Amino acid sequence: MNIPFNPATVLAVDPATDHARGPAAARVTLVEYGDFECPSCRQAHSALKILLAHYGEQVRFVFRHFPLREVHPHAELAAEAAEAAAAQHRFWPFYELLFAHQLQLDEKHVLRYAEEAGLDMARFTNEMRDHVYLQRVQEQLESGRRLGVRGTPAFYVNGDFCDVSFGVNHLHTVIDKALGQ
Repeated sequence: MNIPFNPATVLAVDPATDHARGPAAARVTLVEYGDFECPSCRQAHSALKILLAHYGEQVRFVFRHFPLREVHPHAELAAEAAEAAAAQHRFWPFYELLFAHQLQLDEKHVLRYAEEAGLDMARFTNEMRDHVYLQRVQEQLESGRRLGVRGTPAFYVNGDFCDVSFGVNHLHTVIDKALGQ
């Protein structure tokens, strides 16, 4: 049986697996497929802080992993580590640390960031060694591929792709339109 592809289903926010900031009832949901080792994602990360502060409760932001392993050798490790941090309710602080230290995402440094984030290190080390969260990372990567994501960052505003190849400022325009402004 061949089930038709539905982007809305792929982009539906799952509270059990997605990392979201902002109210579930926000008028705009902004989904990013990102890579912690991607320079463009780091640049977008800085702009997103300003954008999200500007819109406040009107926007819900969701981050999903899309590690570009072929060009960013530590991206998948960083994504797994972020998931391990999430299991300890520390995803967002860890997310900030990874972007702040983007040029140092090897295993030694990721362990230091886990300590800095206040994680249970025995649990973190065991989960990383056993690749407990690799499947979740790969599922998010696959959901991005199903949507046609080829590079990062890739943004979706209320289910519609928003091209930021010429700058994240385009997100403001698209969000304003979605809000009827």
